[in-house]
Amino acid sequence: MTLQVSQQASQAGTTPSALTPAATDTIAEASFGPNGLIARLITTGTATTFTVVDPGTSPLGYTGTPSGCTCPATGSRMVPIPRGAISPATGLATVAFSGALTGVTYELYRV
Repeated sequence: MTLQVSQQASQAGTTPSALTPAATDTIAEASFGPNGLIARLITTGTATTFTVVDPGTSPLGYTGTPSGCTCPATGSRMVPIPRGAISPATGLATVAFSGALTGVTYELYRV
């Protein structure tokens, strides 16, 4: 598990900084913008499924079954990560990747 850091897009332009995923990664609340994050997933030969893990903090204690975003073997997808994904107990959001991660990178942008 790797603690990842997001970027802020700016009017002057932002040079993307690609992150290498582990099977699960965490993101600190400090990396979130007021409206969350956007993850840009990039694949170059390996398909993967990206899932934002539900922290299970609803008033009824429902953890839910998060659905993932299926990314093609070669291409890119953009997925929102809402502030609701942050666990109040840890101050971290967790994301998960399935399958082999060869050729998979991603970027995180505050929104």
